[in-house]
Amino acid sequence: MEISVRKERDGDILSIRRVTEFAFKDAEYSSQTEQWIVEALREDHVLTVSLVAELDGSVVGHVAISPVTISDGARNWYGLGPISVLPAHQNRGIGSLLIQKALLELEVIHADGCVVLGEPGYYGRFGFKVHEGLVYPNVPPEYFQALSFSHRIPLGEVSYHESFNARE
Repeated sequence: MEISVRKERDGDILSIRRVTEFAFKDAEYSSQTEQWIVEALREDHVLTVSLVAELDGSVVGHVAISPVTISDGARNWYGLGPISVLPAHQNRGIGSLLIQKALLELEVIHADGCVVLGEPGYYGRFGFKVHEGLVYPNVPPEYFQALSFSHRIPLGEVSYHESFNARE
């Protein structure tokens, strides 16, 4: 199984929608709108990183990264997600590979850091940690983590782009 990761191309948009829809279809924590969030981020020109994982020429995974706003005024911070892998290809390291490559892309553009909302044990493997004082409202604090590339962690409330409210 040879997985390759590359930046999205125009011809990938329908495949990304399909992968994202199927990846979250049965997820109990999902509102099943992730595919529309990715498209809204793209349409609003805030999809900073958009990578696909390919297997035998087919898109089987996708990761999105977009800017976040932090109430203390910190700039150059991003949010990781949605991250999608087709169910038949999950638990094979594809999501991990996408995350690693996406974080490298953030380092290339000299991002100060990245936040993620998700399973602490999973994202902790990539260096994400809970930081007291950096919060995302209405979620258990252990599920909101940050990774600093500049060794400075901002303090305040994080807001994702309005595209995260997309519904079809």
